Amino acid sequence: MRVRAETMRKVARGWLVAIGLALAVLVALAMRAAWLAIAAHPAGSVPPMPATVGYEAEAHFPGAALLYAAAEDMPAAAEQAAPAAGVTGTIALPPPPAAAAQLSAGLQAGAGAAPFSMRLASATDRGRAVECLTAAIYYEAASEPDAGQAAVAQVVLNRVRHPAFPATVCGVVYQGSERSGCQFSFACDGAMARVPSRGGWARAARAAARALGGYVFAPVGLATHYHTYAVTPAWNRMLVLTDVVGAHLFHRWKGYWGTAGAFTRPYRGGEPVPGPHAPPLAPPPPSTLIATTAAVPVAPAVATGAPIVGAGQATALPAAASDDHLPPASSVLDKWKDSGKPLK
Repeated sequence: MRVRAETMRKVARGWLVAIGLALAVLVALAMRAAWLAIAAHPAGSVPPMPATVGYEAEAHFPGAALLYAAAEDMPAAAEQAAPAAGVTGTIALPPPPAAAAQLSAGLQAGAGAAPFSMRLASATDRGRAVECLTAAIYYEAASEPDAGQAAVAQVVLNRVRHPAFPATVCGVVYQGSERSGCQFSFACDGAMARVPSRGGWARAARAAARALGGYVFAPVGLATHYHTYAVTPAWNRMLVLTDVVGAHLFHRWKGYWGTAGAFTRPYRGGEPVPGPHAPPLAPPPPSTLIATTAAVPVAPAVATGAPIVGAGQATALPAAASDDHLPPASSVLDKWKDSGKPLK
């Protein structure tokens, strides 16, 4: 028994020695590789960084858009619809206020959004606003964390308070849907045909109620646009990046329209019916007289019962064929009419 225990100790010591030698060899190889790398790059030389491509090759940081912005603002064309899912569209801005004092006051204002107030809204407006904002959060950010959903809600409410967009929550969410130019792609791309999950909708509703109740998601600031990592919309360099939350990058207008001084429109309600807007009715065609395709025959002007002379003799006028589809004249003698006696 004592001999067996001694053998096991010797075997264990052998394994430990082998493992130690293997580790020593690995360390020596690593040190040699490091020494060769240092020798290949003399002091003062820095190996080049790998070239970046795509989105990473562009300078994206708060304020970077100012370096690339064109001399003029966004083209004064009609609204530009959202180019893909997870992207908002943009819209032409109104002219800035003429008063220089108002402009400078706006530029000096803080960069944070104010709490959204529904003090002047009716119960109907509140219900419709919650439904529309819930739809926007669900279809745009159902898979996002709570912060991502709060950021999307903040963008919608920022637009409601900005003079470039509609003054209602439903108006903002479904803007452009009447002509397939939706600012939020889900309102036009058929996403609403999918029945939402009960749990996901309830979670989005909680985020909507919290935002409409005055909660401000400060990290995105005064952002009015966003897009996912997967796309880079045309307006990307026209705006200023404010934050990255989840899978979305958030942007605000540059200049006066991106300052707190521009977000002063109070919410007064007047929410439209939730859902995509109906297309405008086409104007009725001008009223014209439609000519008949067949000429109406005209009976000859002949007195009833007048003889028609032909072949040297007078002939009675034949009765004109009736086409009024009325029943034929009664053949019952007058003495039997209304007598109540049966006919034999």
